[in-house]
Amino acid sequence: MTSLVPLPIVLPLLAAALTVIAGRRRNLQRAIVVSTLTAVVGVCIALLIGADDEGVVVMEAGGWAAPLGISYVVDRLAAIMLVTSSTMLLVVFVYAVGQRGVESDHVGFSPIYLVLATGVSASFVTGDMFNLFVAFEMMLAASYVLLTLGGRSDQVRAGMTYVVISLVASALFIAALALLYAATGSVNMADLSGRMAELPDGVRTGFSLLLVLVFGIKAGLFPLFLWLPDSYPTAPGPVTAIFAGLLTKVGVYAIIRTQTLLFAPEGRQGTALLIIGGLTMVAGVLGALAQDDLKRLLSFHIVGQIGYMIFGLGLFTVAGVTAVVFYIVQTILVKTNLFLVAGLIDRHTGSSRISTVGGVVRSAPVIAVFFAVPALSLAGLPPSSGFAGKFALIDAGVASREWVIVAVALVVSLLTLFSMTKVWSGVFWGEPESKPALEGRVNGGPALMVLATGVTVVLSIAYVVFAGPMYELAERAGTDLMDPVTYVDAVLGGAGR
Repeated sequence: MTSLVPLPIVLPLLAAALTVIAGRRRNLQRAIVVSTLTAVVGVCIALLIGADDEGVVVMEAGGWAAPLGISYVVDRLAAIMLVTSSTMLLVVFVYAVGQRGVESDHVGFSPIYLVLATGVSASFVTGDMFNLFVAFEMMLAASYVLLTLGGRSDQVRAGMTYVVISLVASALFIAALALLYAATGSVNMADLSGRMAELPDGVRTGFSLLLVLVFGIKAGLFPLFLWLPDSYPTAPGPVTAIFAGLLTKVGVYAIIRTQTLLFAPEGRQGTALLIIGGLTMVAGVLGALAQDDLKRLLSFHIVGQIGYMIFGLGLFTVAGVTAVVFYIVQTILVKTNLFLVAGLIDRHTGSSRISTVGGVVRSAPVIAVFFAVPALSLAGLPPSSGFAGKFALIDAGVASREWVIVAVALVVSLLTLFSMTKVWSGVFWGEPESKPALEGRVNGGPALMVLATGVTVVLSIAYVVFAGPMYELAERAGTDLMDPVTYVDAVLGGAGR
């Protein structure tokens, strides 16, 4: 099992080189990307089964034992994120091929997309804070190129904003790493888990808040999210979908990992995270209500949903962290699905402005169905997967007697439902100002675009059908996170499996 650990990183990176060699032979490029990402999905599923059945899987790069060597670690949380992210990367690439736009017009799309996949996988697998920084920089470089493909002025302007903010976060991250190493003599996460306890309380608190700040910029927390609604809507459809589904969740993953592993219960900033989570929820949903552009509206909802995850983490209970693990997978599926649908609507009607399109339920009923399923999940209505996730979060909040944040979460959920109703009545029931760009095509777009979107809908439905087993898996992951002894022993004890 140990030999599988580096493959989610190595395979996409090697494939990126092969796609460069393939040059303008697009069919060969596509075959390389699809086969590689399919193989990565298979490897990640095997790692998830291994991590769940046998325990934490550790590989020591070069045979150097931790904490001196670089450790790659797959526990239940990392494996869950690997499976979810690799699946979405594969589905969105198929969508991009079907769209025949950014993927077919730009020879560099495939290699850059694979570099992004490498960075995402490396973020989940690394057990070393410096390697996490490297993984983030890989994602930054790849995401900037993908954001600006097409060269429109609004894309470049939004991309520059994204890069500047990300570079600020990177500068803070490298400063935090320098301070961590100066204070503890290590950047290995498992080793830091023990060494952080030896620091004074004020220093531990400072490090905890500094890491929340660093990863909060990546995740889009309040008030650090202002770059997100401006950057994502300008990108090509498939790029927006993968960014919406994955990139902010990598930031959330980093917050979960560092706050639960590096800091003992007495050093965790639960109250601060609850406040940040509540403000993020409110800011996201209020921003969404003010939007007329569908992509900007959905971008603000990304922020709102991140707030729910921080709310669950801030409880620092097994139930709260379990709910976050369950909810983060559901949100990745739903947000990817919604942005793929937004791309179909844009292609079908020629616009993504709610006030100028309408009647899609009649001209393209398949798109209407594809939107309805994730919209119900986003609003948290039963029997959707979003209802199961939000119910778990609310239940954990009630159990912890955090009444204020529970009330905020319920109100935000109602406002989210109102926002989705606004979209449904405007885009699907309303009358269009002009005829659809592809009038008469009831499937709403090319076959591969429809197929990829349909897969995300099926996965979202399957997630609620199998909510019981998935929640049990999330509970095992949550238990591990709240008591990271197994993780630390596996890394520092050299217990590679």
